[in-house]
Amino acid sequence: MRRTNDDKRVTLWLAIAVIVLIAGAVANADFTFGEPEILGSGVNSGHDEYDPSISSDGLELYFNCNRPGGYGVYDIWVCTRATRDADWGEAVNLGPPVNTPSGVGAYAGVGAPDISADGLSLFFSSGRSGGFGSQDLYVTTRASKSGPWETPTNLGPEVNSSAWEFHASISADGLRLFFAEHLSGPFRPGGYGGTDIWVAERESENHEWETPVNLGPPISTSSYEGGPSISADGLVLFFDSNRSGGSGSFDLWMAKRTTTSDSWGAPVNLGSTVNSSSSDSQAEISRDGSTLYFSSARPGGFGGSDLWQAPIIPIVDFNGDGKIDGREILIMADHWGMDDSVCDIGPMPWGDGIVDVQDLLVLAEYIEPPVRIVSPITHWTLDETEGNVAHDGAGGHDGTIMGSPVWQPAGGAVDGALELNGATFVAADFVLSPADGPFSVFAWVKGGAPGQVIVSQAAGRNWLMADVAAGALMTELQSGDRTSEALCSDAVITDGNWHRVGFVWDDAARQLYVDDILVAEGTDNPLEGASDRILIGCGSLMTPNTFFTGLIDDVRIYDVALSAERIEALAR
Repeated sequence: MRRTNDDKRVTLWLAIAVIVLIAGAVANADFTFGEPEILGSGVNSGHDEYDPSISSDGLELYFNCNRPGGYGVYDIWVCTRATRDADWGEAVNLGPPVNTPSGVGAYAGVGAPDISADGLSLFFSSGRSGGFGSQDLYVTTRASKSGPWETPTNLGPEVNSSAWEFHASISADGLRLFFAEHLSGPFRPGGYGGTDIWVAERESENHEWETPVNLGPPISTSSYEGGPSISADGLVLFFDSNRSGGSGSFDLWMAKRTTTSDSWGAPVNLGSTVNSSSSDSQAEISRDGSTLYFSSARPGGFGGSDLWQAPIIPIVDFNGDGKIDGREILIMADHWGMDDSVCDIGPMPWGDGIVDVQDLLVLAEYIEPPVRIVSPITHWTLDETEGNVAHDGAGGHDGTIMGSPVWQPAGGAVDGALELNGATFVAADFVLSPADGPFSVFAWVKGGAPGQVIVSQAAGRNWLMADVAAGALMTELQSGDRTSEALCSDAVITDGNWHRVGFVWDDAARQLYVDDILVAEGTDNPLEGASDRILIGCGSLMTPNTFFTGLIDDVRIYDVALSAERIEALAR
């Protein structure tokens, strides 16, 4: 039976009601740019700052600068912050072995950093000795986000040539490397102008790079095209160019494609809000699509070229009446399942070619009154089938499995699960401190024994565990003034059945949930803080009796206190 538009409209209204309750993916609408603002003095100086690269979790900002205290004319520096809403700290030079004084003239040193999606590889250009041209592309790696950067490796003669290779941008899957090549002196064939954009591919991260291919028109032209930056979904490419149609000596441009196998569409100038009459270059979009970072020499800076950011503002007022209400829902219903450029507002700021639930999630954020979509800041699905990495699908906090993992691809409460044997556990980088405010943590478990821990924070407290007496759910999270004690329920979770267990802190009370039912509650003062790793499957002090034996699945952490209604909806 054919569904009418009225049927679809009713369905969408019901979907909106569900979205009020459930957790959904972060999405962003079709967009315009807000007014750019300069980054603070922790980032910028009276010298030249170029080439911003933001980490997936938004907590590290790498860039190039010639300020004092470096090793070459230009060095790579990094600023960090505790949360995405916090100010950036003071810039720190990466130092050797990444930075080096070797090179030629103004190009002595290193530049154009680009951090990989997992935060463990940093690509950059350098004129150091041992390369193939005046500037080559290199990569340095680290074992963890808190570990040191290792000796850089040249990407080899397939990628590098006797020309200048610089401004690398690695795709989120690590299989495509976009870069600029300046055709000075001998150079590889296939170029179109003084500087072009190329891409090299590889089958996997364990394979060598294949011969690069020039992107060609309409991206590469006889003008300068450089500073490429590929979006997280691989469908939008930002770059800078002095081609005609700009407003300054260099402008920022953007090109789109429907899939990663399609050709690039005609580039579009980012417009006068972002571009100025000065030089604007080297754009980088945040992984969630909410912020554009770039270099600019416009007035109002600290001196020379500075780093700026511009918010990406969703356009969801479909009928232009200045309100976001039920009329937008009806318009979306009329275009459901279509490739409509007006209603195709998610995911990411540019849509995906079809009006569907991804677009509905975006619209829900802006309905009046606002509908808040709660998303986890970390989500370890534990659906892997091999390897020692537990991928975080929300915040970039991938976990490392210590011991010998036993993956159960079809044995979880939600798809796959990780089976722990009493000696294996997962360690992930710092996510949050319990003292910072409301938060929630939920996980599925099957098995375990009294005294064993599900989630903890190293050198902190056991967040979720089975009590030593009966195997009932408890938490050792307590107030910073030590006036409270562990909160324990009567709900046994070690009976060999699947249970969804959770802890919620709303800044005034601790709550424990088993199978989405509140099983224990107590008021409290602000919780004791901690700043170390998150541990899954063992206690905070890693004592032998705290290691979990059984299955753990779908671990989520939220930076809000989930309501009872939303907790119930999560299980649907």
